[in-house]
Formats: sequence, structure tokens, C-alpha cells
Amino acid sequence: MQVFNATGRRKSAVARVYLQDGKGNITINGKELKDYFPSELLQYVVNQPFQVLNLIGSYDVKANLGGGGTKGQAEALRLGIARALVEINAEHKSVLRANGFMTRDPREVERKKPGQPGARKKFQFSKR
Repeated sequence: MQVFNATGRRKSAVARVYLQDGKGNITINGKELKDYFPSELLQYVVNQPFQVLNLIGSYDVKANLGGGGTKGQAEALRLGIARALVEINAEHKSVLRANGFMTRDPREVERKKPGQPGARKKFQFSKR
């Protein structure tokens, strides 16, 4: 049984994904999907690549997630799963790309600048 692995990133979240043939079990940091992501919306986001390709219940997923918040982690996991599915079968790439699952979202938090309260915000200007 061969294991396919891929990496997904979103904001500051990183997902290392290991995909192998199985019954559709998704384990994240040693927990089940429903325990790690109690929100049904985030569970849906994670399962999107399988739903688009009609592969629900065909592969077991083991993932190590770190950094970021829950939404960033869910989207990083979705990208990792999509990349691993392309590694298994390259024909899936066009379908996954059409649904936007193969594109790494490049948006990151802008750093805070010195002499300012935030990244873009300025202190109130006083003429006198």
C-alpha cells in the first residue's frame, strides 16, 4: 500500500498530508475530523476535493496541522489533499484547478511597521 504525501499552506497554517487507499477516515493530529473541526462548514471545506472527484470513502487521510487559525488550517488541508490526489492521478488536476483547489492563496498578514500602531494605520496627525 503506497502512501502519497503533499504539503498545503494558507496564511501561516501548514498541513502535511499523507494519503493512502482506505475507507475515508480523516485523522488530523491524532484526532478525527469531527473532533478537530467541529464546524460543519470546515468539515465541508476539507472534503471538497473528494466530493468534486466522487472519491468520498476511497482514501484515508492522515495530516499534521500547525500554525494559523481554524479556517486557515482547513484550507491548507484542502490544498494538501488536492495536491496528493494529483500525485495519485494527474488527470484530476484540470478538475481540481477549475474548482480553485490547486491554487495556493498568497495572502499573508502584513507586518507592523515601527512608529505606527499597525501595518497601515497611522497615529493621528497633530499640526501644532
